Amino acid sequence: MTRPAATAEGSAEGLGDLLLSRIRDVPDYPKPGVVFKDITPLLADPAAFGALTEALVERCVAHGATKVVGLEARGFILAAPVALQAGVGFVPARKAGKLPGPTLGQSYALEYGTAEIEIHADALTAEDRVLVVDDVLATGGTAEASVQLVRRAGAQVAGVCVLLELGFLDGRERLAPALEGAALESLVRI
Repeated sequence: MTRPAATAEGSAEGLGDLLLSRIRDVPDYPKPGVVFKDITPLLADPAAFGALTEALVERCVAHGATKVVGLEARGFILAAPVALQAGVGFVPARKAGKLPGPTLGQSYALEYGTAEIEIHADALTAEDRVLVVDDVLATGGTAEASVQLVRRAGAQVAGVCVLLELGFLDGRERLAPALEGAALESLVRI
C-alpha cells in the first residue's frame, strides 16, 4: 500500500516535512490493523517541537483566541505551551471522571461504544474565543465533541488546529457541520 502524500497547510516551506519526519508509525497498536502515529520522537527533538509550537501559536494569535482547549492526552502536551506563549489560558478537556469539581461533559460515539470528555464548568465564559488543539484528527469524533462542549460552555469556537490529519478517515467531513464556519487547520495532512 502506498502512503498518501503529506501536505502542510498554511505553514512555512519545509515545516510539514520536518514534522512528518519526526512522527513514527507503530503498526498494530493499539490493536491489529491500526497504524498508530507516535509523536514522541517529535517531542524529543527541541527544534521540531519548537517549530510545531510556534506554528500553533501563530494560529492561536491569528484567530484571536483567549483560551486554548487541549484534548487528552497528547493534545495537552501541544496546547499548554501554545497557551503559555500566546499569553492565553489553557483548559484541559479530559476523559470523564478525571477532573475534580463541577464539570460539563460531552459524549461521542466510538466504533466500539461511546466515550465522554469533560471540562470544568467554570473554565470558559461567553467572552472566550477558543482554539481547540489536538495531535491527530482521525475520524473526528473527539474534535466534534470538543467543539460541542465549548459551545455548551457558552464560549465561541475560534477554530480547531491539529498537528496531523489522517485525511483518508474523513474526519474533516464529519467535523465540518459542527464547526459552523470556524477554521479547521492541519499542519500536516496525509
